[in-house]
Amino acid sequence: MGGSGGRYFPSYSPQEFQEKVQKAEDAAKDDVYEAEANGLLSGYLAEFNDRDVDAINQVLEKARAELADEFDGTVELKFGGSVAKKTYVDGLSDVDALVLLKHADAAHEAPADIKETCAVRLREIFGTENVSVGRLAITVVKGSSTIQFLPALRAGDHFKISNAEGTEWAKIRPRIFAGALTKANGELGNKLIPTIKLAKAIIGQLPEQRRLSGYHVEALAMNVFGTYQGEVAARPMLKYFFEHVGTRLQQPLTDVTGQSDHLDDYLGAAQSVQRRVIADACDRISRRLKAADAAKDLAQWRQVFGDAPE
Repeated sequence: MGGSGGRYFPSYSPQEFQEKVQKAEDAAKDDVYEAEANGLLSGYLAEFNDRDVDAINQVLEKARAELADEFDGTVELKFGGSVAKKTYVDGLSDVDALVLLKHADAAHEAPADIKETCAVRLREIFGTENVSVGRLAITVVKGSSTIQFLPALRAGDHFKISNAEGTEWAKIRPRIFAGALTKANGELGNKLIPTIKLAKAIIGQLPEQRRLSGYHVEALAMNVFGTYQGEVAARPMLKYFFEHVGTRLQQPLTDVTGQSDHLDDYLGAAQSVQRRVIADACDRISRRLKAADAAKDLAQWRQVFGDAPE
């Protein structure tokens, strides 16, 4: 006995059919937006990673040779800061180089005096207008690169740099933080460092008085993502960072390198006005990112990064 062999086709009302068509179209739009938004962030990361390494190395080598001459051949440069941690953002983060002095007399001189000696020589090389002296380091601007030279002494497996007053040498342990950041990045599928780079780029668009230091952003990111259970990808992690960082900003963070008691002393005490102002700025960024995703609007994403809409 033979059967009909036919197929069953569900019967939809015109309204039901239209709803299913609309859902399929919305899903297709979501997929396109997801791909385009992720592609946009990947493009930004590619730009951040495209540093003029040769030009920076030329500056570093020239500075090393000249400072070695000044200190009788006893200078060694070691990368520190965001370069060593791979969180450098071109044009927004400093290239930090520890100027390790081995001269016997250096340890007996005030750090401020050593810093000024380095600055005088660097001005002779790169021009007075391109060299400035900060609280701890000497900054050299060469082309599009900003390079910070931080005088330091080697102390066994540690380094010593100036204290905040420039009067004494303080022991630091930069490898501790770099190691912790590397470990956290691996545990998050190597997406933490890209997220930090993107966060730094966005924060770099804020007025100077509302920006966070690069080291502070890195430490905050490790704090924020310590218990993260969400999707391991740059875009959701970036949104998560700005959604939660405002709360973390209210309390000082311990400086594990030993350079100071708290790495964010520049923001004052807990719940300070400056902390609340910057937390509010980060909250506004969070709302802008959420609005961009809700509207599926790449132009809003570009504006957060300081780019004009296309």
